[in-house]
Amino acid sequence: MWKTIFLNAVKMLFLLLAVSFITFMLVELSPIDAVSAYIGENSATDAQREQIAEYWGLNQPPLTRYLKWISNLLHGDMGTSMIYRQPVIKVISEHFKLSFWLMLFSWIFSGILGLLLGVTASVYRESVIDKIIKIYCLALESSPAFWIGMILLLIFSVRLQIFPMGLASPVGTAVADATLGERIQHMILPVTALSLTGISKITLQTREKMNQVLESDYALFARTRGETIWQFVFRHGLRNILLPFITLQFGALSELFGGSVLAETVFTYPGLGNTTVQSALKGDIPLFLGIAVFSALFVFIGNLTANILYAVADPRIREGERNS
Repeated sequence: MWKTIFLNAVKMLFLLLAVSFITFMLVELSPIDAVSAYIGENSATDAQREQIAEYWGLNQPPLTRYLKWISNLLHGDMGTSMIYRQPVIKVISEHFKLSFWLMLFSWIFSGILGLLLGVTASVYRESVIDKIIKIYCLALESSPAFWIGMILLLIFSVRLQIFPMGLASPVGTAVADATLGERIQHMILPVTALSLTGISKITLQTREKMNQVLESDYALFARTRGETIWQFVFRHGLRNILLPFITLQFGALSELFGGSVLAETVFTYPGLGNTTVQSALKGDIPLFLGIAVFSALFVFIGNLTANILYAVADPRIREGERNS
């Protein structure tokens, strides 16, 4: 156990270093000038621009700035956001609270619906139901989250006027002051957009794995004993596709995080995804680096959780770890 913890800690350290370095280099190579983005449409003299660059440390060599940022990170300091004028950790914490519920509900709904649709398509293989589900999944697989979000806005917000256009609370009301019903109402369309984009891969993979189970010899033996196909699915089939489902579900965290960036931008949802876009466009290097490291840590923890659940779901994995 301690060996596993140590190896995962080392992997996480190298992952965060690699992500932070690559992100920093991409920001440096981007055409966005941090000083110009910070000033915006306001005019500034050369002396004022130099003062701004000196204040934020932008006049130092890139390697010096990166090493300084890493040193501060090791002491628990991610720097100060140039946009919000607050510590990066505080900004990430405040905006992630909104994104967390958005991603959690989307993750749960996409997993449940994907599993149900995949099993149903497998049970009714080559039927009209199976073909409709496959066409539906292939159409969603080729549809980005922002496009689906725009369609949902056009139908349910513009035409039918059932749901609000965006934001996380009514206009003029702070998120903290909004009621639970208002928050849920503003979350429905973003959650739907994210859920729809995450269903297709889980459905198609679940269908394929369940097909393999239904074609096995013990499935044929169970049918000869008088079990219906649905009885076999609930008694044996779901147990056999549990590990692949866990792999897909937790592996989808990175795609879910990326999809939330697009969905939150479309719906102007003030979560971490929308903050990521704003920090990139406005040259907020400390905030952008902090979000990149945080997202990598978030995905790594998700994959680590999947590995732990593997051992819980399949005792053979635990026995293999003990023997090794």
